[in-house]
Amino acid sequence: MIHRERMTARLDGEFAVFLIGARFNRPWAVHKWLPVARAMPRMLRELYAQPELGLLSHEMWFSRTLVMVQYWRSMDALLAYAKARDSAHLPAWQQFNRAVGTDGSVGIWHESYVVRPGAYENVYVNMPAFGLGRAGSLVPAAGPMRSAAGRLGADATHEPMATKTAD
Repeated sequence: MIHRERMTARLDGEFAVFLIGARFNRPWAVHKWLPVARAMPRMLRELYAQPELGLLSHEMWFSRTLVMVQYWRSMDALLAYAKARDSAHLPAWQQFNRAVGTDGSVGIWHESYVVRPGAYENVYVNMPAFGLGRAGSLVPAAGPMRSAAGRLGADATHEPMATKTAD
């Protein structure tokens, strides 16, 4: 469903954003990158089948470089999944290290962020639920939520409330 009005996403409490991707440095080395490309769908199926593991939502883009944005209930949940011996992640990671290692054919990367309440803002217009809007809930970006400063909880000084300290 396309939301035609200005919307903003809210998610209660602290959460984690995980960016992960792969780059096919040698596109002709299909035997190297295809197993990497096939590993993520297995992990996503596992994570969505077990919501208690903490994955809330994801978005993915494909080209020579794959990029995925994942929203997690917490950094603890993300790290627990990454280390769980019974998860699909560890075998995929071990296989990558055996098959590719540091030969340069396939690059992989990730970035992890903890997001605290009031320390983020977003806006969506003419969009379906997407990104944080799919992980959390969408509400109209009206009144004080109409501006980026308002969505950050800023006061008249335009300083986000999350950064203010008590005197």
